[in-house]
Amino acid sequence: MTTPLHGHQWRNWSGLEEAVPRHVETPSSVAAIVDVVRRTREAGATVKMTGTGHSFTAIAAPEHTLLRPDALTGILEVDREAMTVTARAGTVLRDLNLALERLGLSLHNMGDIDEQTLAGATSTGTHGTGGTAAGLAAQLAGLELVTGTGEVLRASATENPDVFELARVGLGALGILTSLTFHVEPLFVVEAHEQPMSWDDALGSYDEMVASAHHVDMYWFPYTDRTVVKQNVRTDLEPGEQEPPSRLAAWWEDELVSNTVFGGLCRVGSRAPGLVPRINRIAGRALSERRYSDLAHRVFVSPRRVRFREMEYAVPREVGLDVLRECRRVIDASDWRIAFPVEIRTAPADDIALSTAQGRDSFYLAFHVPQDTDHRAYFDGLEPLLREAGGRPHWGKVHTRAAADLAPAYDRFDDFLALRDRLDPDRVFANAHLRRVLGD
Repeated sequence: MTTPLHGHQWRNWSGLEEAVPRHVETPSSVAAIVDVVRRTREAGATVKMTGTGHSFTAIAAPEHTLLRPDALTGILEVDREAMTVTARAGTVLRDLNLALERLGLSLHNMGDIDEQTLAGATSTGTHGTGGTAAGLAAQLAGLELVTGTGEVLRASATENPDVFELARVGLGALGILTSLTFHVEPLFVVEAHEQPMSWDDALGSYDEMVASAHHVDMYWFPYTDRTVVKQNVRTDLEPGEQEPPSRLAAWWEDELVSNTVFGGLCRVGSRAPGLVPRINRIAGRALSERRYSDLAHRVFVSPRRVRFREMEYAVPREVGLDVLRECRRVIDASDWRIAFPVEIRTAPADDIALSTAQGRDSFYLAFHVPQDTDHRAYFDGLEPLLREAGGRPHWGKVHTRAAADLAPAYDRFDDFLALRDRLDPDRVFANAHLRRVLGD
């Protein structure tokens, strides 16, 4: 059923992007999606399946018809021999993690937010840090999508492998994902070690930490010499043997300090920018050292109550620390007042055409500002430095790059465009953002 929206506004999580679609539908089957796509094509219009809006760009912004994923959730198949799990594309990552836990299974790696749909997270290149695969898309074994001509197409390493190579990070430009098949592992326990470190100690030992821990996530507080480093190591503990933080400790660190207190400090900094350096010194000292162990998804994922805007770039791993130092030099020399820490992660190379880690080990630098703060001077001031270092912007986060500028950064950019011409010749899935980053 198509419902007129009469002034309904679509907004993303950060509130940075919005759109006013003319119609909304909530399809409950692949056949229903096929019907919408064919009708949309015949009308010469466009359609977008939106997720939870966690992309900071307008990559999912609907222009004509908005499809909601609410009725396309849940696990479809578990193959314990192949160690794969197939889920509907509208499933939220948090729900997949809980379902996998009940099955005694786990993804290998994930980012620190679990509120995205599987389709949205894979299509924009969402990633964690370290491991043998950091990106969610790099853990895919197969996918199913509805193309711009209304064809239902399945792709894997053995079925339509040319599509599989390109469509795992598809930006929503190749079709509407209906299901995704992930490689999974037996449920495992991770030991987390979180500790404050000085800037010099953190950068001086960073390569050693990355070599010795499976997953390393580092945060630097601008205008200070303070960092917080999180090292996660897989253990031999069986599920049920882990020692998670107590409820009080988890509430204190993850809710009170990291969200309530931090959110309050950000609000103070927004109203009184001159206090930001002092606020950052307080924030950098607020988190204490702690060790605990828990199931993987409970360690990887952190609650995020404070809304923000974000730009993230992947630069070649070998120049990453030098680029970080240069970013600090630029920040220190500026009149910006940045209340959010800079996040630093790494990823092993993968073979996905539009992955930010395609063909090279990568070093990720993520820059944030509070939701109500104008990000442009900060992000625009650093972006040329990151681009010159060979950086690739995260597809779901703020950047100013366009197709002509992005094409040289990816070996198979033209192959992706050719597949787009084949699967969506009439640009049924286009919007203003995709026209900018991919061309018409």
